[in-house]
Amino acid sequence: MMKKKKVVVLYTFPQAMDEFKNLFAQYVPEVEMINIADDSLLQEALANQGVTAAARERYLQYALIAERLGADAILNQCSSYTECADWAEQALHIPILKIDAPMAEQANRLGQKIAVIVTAISSVGPSSRLVARYGGPDTQVTPCYVDGAYQALLQGNRDQHDDLVIAAVEKAAANHEVIVMAQGSMARLL
Repeated sequence: MMKKKKVVVLYTFPQAMDEFKNLFAQYVPEVEMINIADDSLLQEALANQGVTAAARERYLQYALIAERLGADAILNQCSSYTECADWAEQALHIPILKIDAPMAEQANRLGQKIAVIVTAISSVGPSSRLVARYGGPDTQVTPCYVDGAYQALLQGNRDQHDDLVIAAVEKAAANHEVIVMAQGSMARLL
């Protein structure tokens, strides 16, 4: 009998855990999923408008724990920590898959004028740089921070969040070929 592959998902937004469990069950039921969540990582990144050295070190410790648990790979759930995942991966013997990397690749296949819609201030830089990394010399990446949307979501006001994001998408669509909704919290709006 073949040993099941094991993936550890690192969360900074534990509210996403149930959705990820459903996605794993639907698309890769043969993979064992282990969850590690620390919402203080995202809170710290939001408060500092980016990942701090202390948060980066905590993230690395979680990645090392995942490797010791026998993971075949780690899935980074948080776009604010995309660049941190690149850094932490250098200390590991297993890959860290970034949830937003396929999105960045696909965006660049679809066009060169790309708007990156972001609701968490700590994701603006990492998400925009990731999309640009997959682009060519003519790629134009425009970060579009939707102020107040993430706060509305955290307060349970999904309608306000959705209205703010939709307005930002409509505005960006006038001048861009591709719209990237850079955070998993916006996936239901697709």
